[in-house]
Amino acid sequence: MIESPTGKAESTQLWVPADPSYVSVLRTVTASLAARRDFTIEEIDDLRLAVDEASALLLPHTLDGGQLRATFEVDADSLEVEVTVATDPAAEPPRLDESSFAWMVLAALADVVGMDVRTGSLALTLRKTRRVRT
Repeated sequence: MIESPTGKAESTQLWVPADPSYVSVLRTVTASLAARRDFTIEEIDDLRLAVDEASALLLPHTLDGGQLRATFEVDADSLEVEVTVATDPAAEPPRLDESSFAWMVLAALADVVGMDVRTGSLALTLRKTRRVRT
């Protein structure tokens, strides 16, 4: 397992165009970071699918020519991914339906799912903790 030299969580940010064809880049980075932290294949797949689903939920709300920003926080046994898009600051901030099927899928794939709605941005946060193996 790769440890941070300081023993603290490591943070990485990645910006890609807000276009479905670039979501694969976010999935690949997610899988790579999870693999470096010794997540199981199933946990890695869950994270990849969760990032894909979160991106799909956010893309319709982004501004034309906008970007998807992903922030990855990794520590010894967990990975947290926040995917954010810029929204129209003059419009009512969008809210995602937390009772929708897509939200239920996210909740099944990640241990923690959260939404942050602000004027000018919308973010989804996913957290997965690596299972203890015996």
